[in-house]
Amino acid sequence: TLQDVAFGGRGAARNAVLVTPCLSGSDLQSSHCTLDEAFEDLDWETEKSLEAVACSTEGFLPPKVMLISSKVPKAEYIPTIIRRDDPSIIPILYDHEHATFEDILEEIEKKLSIYHKGAKIWKMLIFCQGGPGHLYLLKNKVATFAKVEKEEDMIHFWKRLSRLMSKVNPEPNVVHIMGCYILGNPNGEKLFQNLRTLMTPYRVTFESPLELSAQGKQMIETYFDFRLYRLWKSRQHSKLLDLDDVL
Repeated sequence: TLQDVAFGGRGAARNAVLVTPCLSGSDLQSSHCTLDEAFEDLDWETEKSLEAVACSTEGFLPPKVMLISSKVPKAEYIPTIIRRDDPSIIPILYDHEHATFEDILEEIEKKLSIYHKGAKIWKMLIFCQGGPGHLYLLKNKVATFAKVEKEEDMIHFWKRLSRLMSKVNPEPNVVHIMGCYILGNPNGEKLFQNLRTLMTPYRVTFESPLELSAQGKQMIETYFDFRLYRLWKSRQHSKLLDLDDVL
């Protein structure tokens, strides 16, 4: 009987044949995808709950991460000109010549954990060199709309970065780009579109306004003491090493 098979009675287990429905290759693939999606949904909800607990702490301020490339002239001074009245700003200066994407991600994770365990990024500033349609993130690593579609390490970086973005922010998380005017030609908007797609299902928007515009001023004031930023900017390409005294 079925009960005998289930509990091993009368030697049935030895002779029992397990009958399973035949699954075609496409059925198996579909089943596998459904399982993956179920686990991803579970992970998403678990991580969202943990982040919600972190955010509910009294006095919690959503973190703003600043990623600063050492390739930017006088980059070493940037952490000294951030807003001093906002403890949620986390400056990270990375070595453009020698750092890897993995190094950057690990440093962001570490700094977020030190700031507040379970916290995720609501706003982010990437301060690096580049130009219309491209970002010069690391030595020999230029992000363009085409490269973020096909270069594995580039794809991996943006996907991993997306997982450090907030799941509880009621607004889309913002990534600001400074140090170059990436929207100087249509390829810049294509790059932003591809990055938004890569970072789905996280809601992320990319902005790179001109610094002299009203939007640009607002962006600068989100992260910097505006007066000190203007001062730094005016001396950024100067050979006079007087910034130490001024700042």
